Amino acid sequence: MAEHKENPVESIMEKISEKIHGDDHDSSSSSDSDSETQKSASSSSVKPKVFRLFGRERPVHHVFGGGKPADVLLWRNKKISAGVLGGATAVWALFELVEYHLLTLVCHILILSLAVLFMWSNAHSFINKAQPRIPEVHLPEEPFLQFASALTVEINRALAILHSIASGRDLKKFLIVIAALWVLSIVGSWCNFLTLFYISFVLLHTVPVLYDKYEDKIDPLAEKATIEIKKQYAVFDGKVLSKIPKGPLKAKRV
Repeated sequence: MAEHKENPVESIMEKISEKIHGDDHDSSSSSDSDSETQKSASSSSVKPKVFRLFGRERPVHHVFGGGKPADVLLWRNKKISAGVLGGATAVWALFELVEYHLLTLVCHILILSLAVLFMWSNAHSFINKAQPRIPEVHLPEEPFLQFASALTVEINRALAILHSIASGRDLKKFLIVIAALWVLSIVGSWCNFLTLFYISFVLLHTVPVLYDKYEDKIDPLAEKATIEIKKQYAVFDGKVLSKIPKGPLKAKRV
């Protein structure tokens, strides 16, 4: 029986058609993937903005400067943070509970240090010990100048805010500052300045780290509270603040 020979023209046409269909399939699949990529990009671009407390857009660590102070406040190094908080607690207990005075403490520390070093320097030949090497203490000027410069900038900023409030330009800011000062005066009548400073120090070492850990749960609650405060302020503004005259009436032009 003679073998059936395949027509070379038909085989070439089949290969060409397969090639065309394969290219069409690849182009359609690539176009589909491109469209899906564009859809995902557009969906990510229109993603609703998440509410963050105080309107921040950076992480908490960057808000505090992102350096070693931020690491201490956020307990990135637990030993240093615990040591700082423990030292502040010891100082507060020493001055408040034991009722020690700062000048007395400094004088007693200097008396003890000088007495030990003086006796060691004179008795080293009798006890066969090397003479103590007392280091020379020299404080650099740059950190103090940087601190003074930063403090000056913050004081000038606070004075500018107070000047803006006193000029009567922003009634809302005026009421907020008055309420904050009133609350601070009440808290100041409960405790002295050292205790108030210690409470602020403890809050500074506890509240940020708790917020950084549970910010996904705190931010929705803060958003609801902010919306409610704005509603109450709108009611207060409509009933009270809007009826307060903003300034002297201008004379009408004839």
